[in-house]
Amino acid sequence: MRSGAWCAAGRPALAAGERREKRVSGPQPPGGPPIAGWPEESAQRLAKARELRARGVDPYPNRYERTHSLGQIVAAYGEKSLAELESLALPVRIAGRVMLKRPHGKASFATLSDGESRLQVYLRQDDLGERAYKLFEELVDLGDYIGIAGRVMRTRKGELSVQAKELTFLAKALLPPPEKWHGLAGVEARYRQRYLDLMANPEVRRTFVARSAMIAEMRRFLDARGYVEVETPMMQPIAGGAMARPFTTHHNALGIDLYLRIAPELYLKRLVVGGMEKVYEINRNFRNEGISALHNPEFTMLEFYTACFDCDDVMALTEELVAAAAQRVSEGRPVVYKGREVSFTRPFPRVGMKDAIAEAAGRAGLELPRASLDDPARLESWTRSSALRGRRSGKGAELGPERYEGVPHGKRVAQLFEDLAESGFWHPTFIVGYPVEVSPLSKARPDDPALTERFELYAAGMEIANGFSELNDPLEQRQRFLDQLAERERGDAEAHRMDDDYVRALGHGLPPTGGCGVGIDRLAMVLTDSPSIRDVILFPHMRPETGRPG
Repeated sequence: MRSGAWCAAGRPALAAGERREKRVSGPQPPGGPPIAGWPEESAQRLAKARELRARGVDPYPNRYERTHSLGQIVAAYGEKSLAELESLALPVRIAGRVMLKRPHGKASFATLSDGESRLQVYLRQDDLGERAYKLFEELVDLGDYIGIAGRVMRTRKGELSVQAKELTFLAKALLPPPEKWHGLAGVEARYRQRYLDLMANPEVRRTFVARSAMIAEMRRFLDARGYVEVETPMMQPIAGGAMARPFTTHHNALGIDLYLRIAPELYLKRLVVGGMEKVYEINRNFRNEGISALHNPEFTMLEFYTACFDCDDVMALTEELVAAAAQRVSEGRPVVYKGREVSFTRPFPRVGMKDAIAEAAGRAGLELPRASLDDPARLESWTRSSALRGRRSGKGAELGPERYEGVPHGKRVAQLFEDLAESGFWHPTFIVGYPVEVSPLSKARPDDPALTERFELYAAGMEIANGFSELNDPLEQRQRFLDQLAERERGDAEAHRMDDDYVRALGHGLPPTGGCGVGIDRLAMVLTDSPSIRDVILFPHMRPETGRPG
């Protein structure tokens, strides 16, 4: 193969001056944009794509054989001197998107990116031949994806580069890159067009690589301890396993309504009944609720269940799991979120919910004695007073008597924790002692039946995990479901529904079992210093663009 050739994939290379098809002198004058709404520049780029075809070059070939990623070249040869690289004369075939193009007469420079790394390419007419060099000058735009065959070298200014001997078109970009790669104009545009966000902002790619590493570590951790990864239904006849509003769909063949799952919990515990005593699942949940910096309607959870474990066992395992994930992502560096360090040093503190409320109230200058939280009448009287009027929760919600009116004592306690205390837990902390009214699937504490053997793990002021000793008495579970149905009749749309088949499964005997759900997205937020859940979900849900369908 001649070194001075423009190589179209799947075709023999052309030497300078050879022809495959009739030569057309320059791109033909463009018409309008090929798709309504695309910029005028897209017409010029389309004309260049047509010109490439006219010159016998396929702008969208099927494949390209490369020998190295850009990162591999940087890692292996970044420290070698000019003389060492000249002695090696290492031949390589690389590919990447054109991020920068600097023509200088009969020699040019371009910067390529393959997403992971960037590398300079040095192109000379003497090396490529006049025909191929003119194609680079005239028809290559920023954003085009090209292949380069050549040798690794270092410029006189010391920059690691590849000196091009062949150039292959891999994808002609008909749309220009965002603001000459200086980033997208707004946060919303970044979320809508994540592909451009990834192209323009290397730190975004690093965030999602870190998320992937975090999940891989969680899998490794559980696999090494004998857990079996399983998959449970995404569409369920009853939306169970959590207290949330579901998305509804319809199965035409069966003629029934189904719900996108709000949690996999009840199916995973059915598996424990069946003898799969150590199971986990990492998958999507769906909740038809609000969108915020902490909430996306579609999100990822890890749930794991262990026979013969109780709440304390699950807390110990969760602590070890989360710390291992943090270590994998941070690689020993301090974890910093919103400018403040978050320490994943074990052991994580454990704090009772009512103690947390009383301490937070005291810090806020509120007169709320700890004893009032144990007395339903006293607490109801306090919340009916003007003590909270004019204040806001840690999430910004306006507080006042109406917020706590007409709810059971346990729900009132849990709401006060959410409003006053949860945002204050910055370093990972287990909150324990959850009321039975907000824990319909948890086992009651033997020493206090009003509370359950349940915990939630908080970090950076938000819930990261939720676990408990699983309620395994089928008759008590059925009564809990009936209590939840009564709440639904009183207007609580998030109350748990009756699941007779789950009760039937418990009737066959669920051994003592502990389970936990870990919010993958929120933990990734903390470990990657991402202020919004949308920053760690590749394609978060958005309102439709104005004037565009869907």
